[in-house]
Amino acid sequence: NQGSDVLPLPRWQILFQLALVLYYSYDSLNHIKFLEQTMLVTSTPSIEGKKIHTYLGIVMGSTVRARHLGTDILATLKNLVGGELKSYSILLMQAREEAMERMVSNAEDMGADAVINFRYETSTIAAAASEVIAYGTAVKFED
Repeated sequence: NQGSDVLPLPRWQILFQLALVLYYSYDSLNHIKFLEQTMLVTSTPSIEGKKIHTYLGIVMGSTVRARHLGTDILATLKNLVGGELKSYSILLMQAREEAMERMVSNAEDMGADAVINFRYETSTIAAAASEVIAYGTAVKFED
């Protein structure tokens, strides 16, 4: 195509993006919505229409994720041209899901009806590893 400003993607980039789509095929947002259906999780300190009977304490879930060498190489190349580092975004999204799952499991073990004041926190543990923590306050409602 003469006059076209769109350059075709290199074959390795097409194959890599296809591999990402196939490997991470389920919709992560639906996964978090499913968790919220099994346990009410909110970032607010109260829930409208519900009266809190008991504060059970802090619940948390965490996971530590390390980057992959191949991901680092591709991210370095992407840094040269700019744009989103999708492989890192996917890695962090999965880490948040896992941390939230573990927090909800912790709340269920305590007999909670909901988790209020929900938050995420991320910290770097090593040059190539990060920890994601999901935490909040487990509560029981009045009947």
